[in-house]
Amino acid sequence: MDDFVLRALAAGLGVSVLTGPLGCFVIWRRMAYFGDALSHAALLGVALGIFLGIGPNIGVALVSGLVAVLLVLLQQRQGLASDTLLGILAHSALSLGLVFLAFLQSVRVDLLSFLFGDILAVTRGDLYWIYGGGALVLAVLMISWRSLLAVTVHADLAYVEGRPVLLLRLVFVLLVAWVVAAALKIVGILLVTSLLIIPAASARQLARSPEQMAMLAVVFGWLAVLAGIWGSLTWDTPTGPSIVLAAALVFALIGLLPPRLRTPR
Repeated sequence: MDDFVLRALAAGLGVSVLTGPLGCFVIWRRMAYFGDALSHAALLGVALGIFLGIGPNIGVALVSGLVAVLLVLLQQRQGLASDTLLGILAHSALSLGLVFLAFLQSVRVDLLSFLFGDILAVTRGDLYWIYGGGALVLAVLMISWRSLLAVTVHADLAYVEGRPVLLLRLVFVLLVAWVVAAALKIVGILLVTSLLIIPAASARQLARSPEQMAMLAVVFGWLAVLAGIWGSLTWDTPTGPSIVLAAALVFALIGLLPPRLRTPR
């Protein structure tokens, strides 16, 4: 097997370990549009990363983190609904990113690779970024797992119990922002939210506990990555969209299982 395929597999499997458990929280908290907002902001991060010479990954992580924190702080003011704030931030950041890229005339940017991913072009540096930062994300997630669950189930009750609700919300959105940056090269800006949502949604149909759902989401993410890369190499299709279609196929197949095998809703 060629080295670039092995690197692609390593990158996809590594990102799936992160998107699985975080995707569960995205579904539980009904924050699918939040992931879209961060992915839209990622294009601005790409432009700033290139302009400042710090690299697209760091640029995306910084901008996505800034947008995530800004959203949480604006939500505290309760002046506008969350979906309205998300729409304003997402499309403003996307438009600003496109305008910023237009001014970078001296730099040639493969916009399609950022929009739809280019997992087969993953480098060793990308793998260090995914696995190094991913280990930190998993460590934080494991430490704050119970507290995040408490805030997700009932934020007011968690506050009464003395849990730092605002801090936990900030931690969660920053973790999602980092994962968006890590998954950017796997499925691209337009599809990165699907890697958070679809495997977790598949797992929800079978899991009987939060921990089981997180583990199953990781497994289904792995299946999607393996099947997507295989399909892409076999039929010469775009790899990122192929991974997403594989994840959607897993979700559909689980939906066809007898009701007794699925978790009651």
